[in-house]
Amino acid sequence: QLQASGGGLVRPGGSLRLSCAGSGFIMDDYVIGWFRQAPGKEREFVARITWSGASTDYADSVKGRFTISRDNAKNTVYLQMNSLKPEDTAVYYCAADPLLTSRVDDDYYWGQGTLVTVSS
Repeated sequence: QLQASGGGLVRPGGSLRLSCAGSGFIMDDYVIGWFRQAPGKEREFVARITWSGASTDYADSVKGRFTISRDNAKNTVYLQMNSLKPEDTAVYYCAADPLLTSRVDDDYYWGQGTLVTVSS
């Protein structure tokens, strides 16, 4: 099971840190990804991190603003989001799969999502 948390309301230019906590399985066996879905839009890839944390990958829209990291001892992956924009408003989901890519796949383990709203 994956539990995403940390969403909320933030002003443009602000920051939030999302957490994705795993239970019932060992997260360091999996690639963990963050995806988001804005109202009326399809779910899209945001970032992913390999099991060791040595490799990360980001969507072009968040490069330089978002940072994904993991703490395998805590079975948790984080998404630090800085310089937030209104277009970052979405429900953010974490997902896990040994071969997770930037492609949305129903076969991934999915968390329940946490809402991020960027508005003044």
